[in-house]
Amino acid sequence: MSTEGRDEHGPGRTGRVLSGLAVAVGCVLFLGGFAWAAWLYRPYTVPTDSMAPTIGRGDRVLAERVSGAEVRRGDIVVFEDKVWGSVPMVKRVVGVDGDKVACCDPQGRLTINGQPVEEPYLQGAGPASPAPFSATVPPGHLFLLGDHRSDSVDSRSHMAGTGQGSVPRETVRARVDATAWPVSGWGMIERPDAFAALPGGTSRPGPLPLIVTAAGLGAALIFGGAAYGPLARWRSRSPGRTAVSSHG
Repeated sequence: MSTEGRDEHGPGRTGRVLSGLAVAVGCVLFLGGFAWAAWLYRPYTVPTDSMAPTIGRGDRVLAERVSGAEVRRGDIVVFEDKVWGSVPMVKRVVGVDGDKVACCDPQGRLTINGQPVEEPYLQGAGPASPAPFSATVPPGHLFLLGDHRSDSVDSRSHMAGTGQGSVPRETVRARVDATAWPVSGWGMIERPDAFAALPGGTSRPGPLPLIVTAAGLGAALIFGGAAYGPLARWRSRSPGRTAVSSHG
C-alpha cells in the first residue's frame, strides 16, 4: 500500500500548521499596518510648486496627524488659516514662538535670532528670499515659508497683519513625513540639520517606516504561507520523487 501523502502526523502536517500560522500572522501585520496608517496619516496633494524641489506640483504626501504644539522648526506642515483662505496649505516652519526671523545676511542666508541657517533644500542658488524681510513671531505662532522662495505665497505675503505673517499653532492639521507619489520619488522627508542646533531642536519622524515594514513583512508571510500548499503538491507529483510502498 502506497504511503505517499499520508503525512497527518509527519512533516507534511507540520508544514501545513506553520503555513497557516504564517498566513494568520501576515494578515495581522498587513491589515494592522494599513489600519494604523489610516488612523495616524492623511494623504494630501500639493497643487503648486511652492515647496519645490522638496515636494513638486502634483506630488502626494503622507502627513501625520499632530498637534500644533508638537511642531518644531524645519517641519513641513499642513495647516488651514482663514487669513490664508481656509484651504489646506503646505509650508515649512522656519520660526516659532518669540523668534526673530530675518533675511538676508551678507551671504544671502535666512537668520533666526541673528543666527544664520543653511538651507540646502531651497530651489535655486540665489538668496534665501528675493526680497528682504524681518518679523518677530508672536507666542503660540509659527512663521512659514515655501522652499521655492521666488514662487511661494507664504508668511512674507501676510506681514501687514497683527501676527507679522505667522499663523497660530492650532491651525496645524498634520506634519508631512513622506512623499508617496510619484512612486519614483517616494521617501521620507528629512529634518534639516541646520535647525537641530537651535533651541528646541527638530521633531522626530513618525512611525511610517515601521508601518511600511510591518505591512511588507505581513504581505511576504501571506504569500509565503499561501504558496506552501501548491509547492508541496507540485513536489509530491514531480517525476524525481519515487512513491514508497509497503507490502504485507
